[in-house]
Amino acid sequence: MRKYRWIKWRKVLLWVAALAIVGIVLLTGGQQVRGAASTIFSIALQLLLAMFAMIIQFVALFWFLARGRTYWILPGETGATWDDYRGNPEIVDNAKRIVTLLKGVKEFKEMGGEAIRGLLLCGPPGTGKSYLAQVVANEAQVPFAYASAPSFQNMFFGVGNLKVMGLYKKARKLAKVYGACIIFIDEIDAIGMSRNTGSAGGGLGGLMGMGGSGLLNELLLQMDPPNMDNNGFAKLLRSLGLRKKKAERLPVLTIGATNLPDVLDTALLRPGRFDRKLWVDAPDYDGRVDIFQYYLQKVTRDPDLTPERVALDTIGYSPAQIKHIVNESIVIAHQRGASVTNYEDFRAAMETYEWGLKQPLRSMSKDEMRNVAYHEAGHAVAQFLLKPHERLWKVTIIRRGDALGLAATKPTHERYNRSDSEMLAEIQVCLAARAVEEEFLGKKLNGVTSDLRQATQLAGAYLGAVGMGEELFSWLAVGSQEEGLKALRPKINELLNNEMNKVKKLVKNHSEFVHAIATELVKQGDLTGEEIEAIYLTLYGEKRPVPKDPLFHREIFSSYSEVASAKEMDDQAELDS
Repeated sequence: MRKYRWIKWRKVLLWVAALAIVGIVLLTGGQQVRGAASTIFSIALQLLLAMFAMIIQFVALFWFLARGRTYWILPGETGATWDDYRGNPEIVDNAKRIVTLLKGVKEFKEMGGEAIRGLLLCGPPGTGKSYLAQVVANEAQVPFAYASAPSFQNMFFGVGNLKVMGLYKKARKLAKVYGACIIFIDEIDAIGMSRNTGSAGGGLGGLMGMGGSGLLNELLLQMDPPNMDNNGFAKLLRSLGLRKKKAERLPVLTIGATNLPDVLDTALLRPGRFDRKLWVDAPDYDGRVDIFQYYLQKVTRDPDLTPERVALDTIGYSPAQIKHIVNESIVIAHQRGASVTNYEDFRAAMETYEWGLKQPLRSMSKDEMRNVAYHEAGHAVAQFLLKPHERLWKVTIIRRGDALGLAATKPTHERYNRSDSEMLAEIQVCLAARAVEEEFLGKKLNGVTSDLRQATQLAGAYLGAVGMGEELFSWLAVGSQEEGLKALRPKINELLNNEMNKVKKLVKNHSEFVHAIATELVKQGDLTGEEIEAIYLTLYGEKRPVPKDPLFHREIFSSYSEVASAKEMDDQAELDS
């Protein structure tokens, strides 16, 4: 260290001595020496000015290109709190721990710990990953930077690196003022893809390129930099040996969001960069009730539009989808001139969102309409009788999107497993339309292409992926799905024919049910699940038979009130145990 200081001081002394010698020569050298020196100085000044002009142009160009589209939010500007983030209480609990660390960085370091540097949020679109990051920043009262990963990419090689460097430089300055800072990078897989696949590299070389692995390397460095002083004065003092304090890393937390965590580079996922990973998934029934309570309390609505009822209809919906559907139901109510929104508005909003707008084909002949009606009646009967875990939602022969008609169901509750009998029942539902065409219309129509494709894929999975046939061999271990389907084609065809015979027998035994649904569809255009249940009750004098749930050994419920009572029974049983 002493040797290093002596070298630094020796350089300073040599420069001082050189300048002194030049000054003495100019003062004592006479007119000719001063003239020559003036000429040399003039030429050197012109060269410096030319170089300076070129540098200014390049700096201006790179400054313009390197401006990142980053939105900075200072503490208190968003106002988003834990009360605004609904539907995933477990995620909130984990996020609160991070807020505790950000608030107590100093105390945590005194205990010998080190603040986390990275948090990766994974999950489907619309589940609230970016909103969660805003809540964390607001609750921790630290600055928040919102950046999109693709905005770092640039046609000139190195410009993306400058953007990343500038972002983290500003974050460290703010962290010094506020105690910590958060950088949120959305769609981080755009620049963080694994280098082993070759996707992160590339470009055109030279000055042209999309950043590639160089951009990822810069991100890796900035997320886990060495201990260093962050201002020029501190660096000067340390270089002169006048600063003894240990260099530190300011607490900058990088929060990344992605829908594709599997494609990220392993160096990005190691501890010290993304220390933690949280999976932000779609909310369950209780979570959806909580979200609907949050949004519906702001809505003027009829008593029939309850959070419990609509939560049962929206299984699998993300918070963003829920917010959109609630808003669309208000739009529909406003369009019909109503001052309050009701359940029918909400239902219409869901149907438009899932299937598209109604587009009736007024030129369709009665015979073609009858064909479509029997096609959808076949699906409806099979769904009604074979799928106890789902309730029939709607059957229609009015065109929506590219479908001439459809028969849709809704789950009665969250399902995470399917039994072999359920998969076979699903295959029969797919084949039911062709079965009805053959049995009641005496012909085969071309509208079963998607049905046959789905049935084939289900049969292939049944035999070659989940081991529900005679063999336990899985094609997933040796090849792709396409290769597996080709190899299993004879067995798949045999299974499909067996299920076709079963569903033909089913629709023939309930022929009056098929005819009644098809007739009403021709008259009305569409039927709700409640109307189809009423048809079944009129024909057979009883409600739809509800079997026991083969996975949970209890009766399957079909309304939100039964969901609530079943949940209470489960909670009480858990307390008793």
